Amino acid sequence: MSYVVLARKYRPRNFTEMVGQGHVVQALTNALTSQRLHHAYLFTGTRGVGKTTVSRILAKSLNCLGLDGHGDITAEPCGVCQACTDIDAGRFVDYTELDAASNRGVDEVQSLLEQAVYKPVQGRFKVFMIDEVHMLTGHAFNAMLKTLEEPPEYLKFVLATTDPQKVPVTVLSRCLQFNLRPMPPDTVLQHLQQVLQAEGVAAEVGALRLIARGARGSMRDALSLTDQAIAFGGGQLQEDTVRHMLGAVDRSHVFRLIEALSSGDGAALLSTIDTLRLNGLSAAATLEDMGMVLQRMAVVQAVPERAHEADPSDPDAPQVAALAQAMPADETQLLYSLCLHGRQELGLAPDEYAALTMVLLRLLAFKPTEKKSLKSPPAPIEAKVAPPAVVAIAVREQGTPNRRDRPQPYVPEPEPEAASVDSAARTAEGDFWFDTVSALLNTEAITAMTRELALQTQLVSQDADRWVLRLERASLNQPNNLDRLMLALNHVGYAVTLQVELGAVTDTPARRLLAMQTERQRRAEETILSDPFVQTLMRDYGGKIVPGSLQSTDL
Repeated sequence: MSYVVLARKYRPRNFTEMVGQGHVVQALTNALTSQRLHHAYLFTGTRGVGKTTVSRILAKSLNCLGLDGHGDITAEPCGVCQACTDIDAGRFVDYTELDAASNRGVDEVQSLLEQAVYKPVQGRFKVFMIDEVHMLTGHAFNAMLKTLEEPPEYLKFVLATTDPQKVPVTVLSRCLQFNLRPMPPDTVLQHLQQVLQAEGVAAEVGALRLIARGARGSMRDALSLTDQAIAFGGGQLQEDTVRHMLGAVDRSHVFRLIEALSSGDGAALLSTIDTLRLNGLSAAATLEDMGMVLQRMAVVQAVPERAHEADPSDPDAPQVAALAQAMPADETQLLYSLCLHGRQELGLAPDEYAALTMVLLRLLAFKPTEKKSLKSPPAPIEAKVAPPAVVAIAVREQGTPNRRDRPQPYVPEPEPEAASVDSAARTAEGDFWFDTVSALLNTEAITAMTRELALQTQLVSQDADRWVLRLERASLNQPNNLDRLMLALNHVGYAVTLQVELGAVTDTPARRLLAMQTERQRRAEETILSDPFVQTLMRDYGGKIVPGSLQSTDL
């Protein structure tokens, strides 16, 4: 006897065997039980989710004769009567399947509709099933509209498509539409375990998990991949064998990449990419797996209790939870977004590994903790009494005070956790470094990352030819940035060598600028709230300060 592939052997024969489509099964079961039957059904969904299978089960339910040959419409077809067995075998004369991908013209559709005038020969209903209906031509759609809207009472239409957007609305409005969903990997995994247990094939859970993910929601693809894996593995399904067959990336590489990005370790990042290249592992699969891990990390970060509900058989769960603790939530979201968009760039580069390197270096460069400002600083910054402010006041009565719009002073975006500089934390070195950096900013001698390096460092000590700077962000400590900063200092008369040490900082130019801006804002708020005109508006006309509208400005 010839071998029957798993996708055909384990094709559901009734609604109870359907997997992952409970919403469709429930609706059809209720309709069949109450015999409230529509004349046209449209099943949509990606490949391999059960559109044709549901159509055949529905046809059996409409035509089942029962075990005694006297059955009626039922939601539980017997599977043994002549109608059920003939539909399963594809030889039931009153059930017609038309593949619109290869029979898309008006002539084929008219030939099918010519059969609609004849009553069923064997069954209770004629069922016309048109697969990939969106492939029909415009004339073919027009030819079937009238029959589709008012078919004979013995005729049922079943349409299936993977692209419902291409089906005319005139057809959609005549059908009862059901969307078959892609199946989650856990659902596919459980079904594969049942199938392989029935087949007597040994399988590792890790191997089945890889197949379930590779199927991308399609049960047919999952069963086909399982057939391939059984042949590839000589009758057994082992994780390493299946990973090699699918070209999947070992999760250990993915974890190392995310760890390197989390810690800002560029050397470890490039080393791991070199390993991927040497092993011939797919760059696209790497970004895809990174996205999957980052998505799980984001879930754990948003809902921490999910970390304790993880499947104990999932070997990745502890590592995912650890990475979720190590990486900030906003950084996780950014990395996930860039991984998704980075996959589109791989085909544009002559070398996919070079493209992968650039994508991951971009992740390293644009970590959200490293805020960057593209504005240039204005004149030297001095601590002075806050100028007037711009404020929006909402008044219930007609009329609002005129707004005084002025240009904003230069204020770099502060670190989220940055605190202002306490007066006790100010040092003589800090005063000197603040004045020096302000002069460099005013002349635009330093820009971009070099400017951020200067703003975020604290001058710890200075000798005649060597200055020691302290920095919290290791990613800013790049040789190019340091060289450009030393060159800029040399141009203003400081021919010194800079040495950078990592550690906590208390007195940096960025923190001083933030403290000055905070003080200006406080004084501006006091000025506005004490203004007699503003007080009159608030007291007599019910005016309110619009939140966020009060901003200090320079005169």
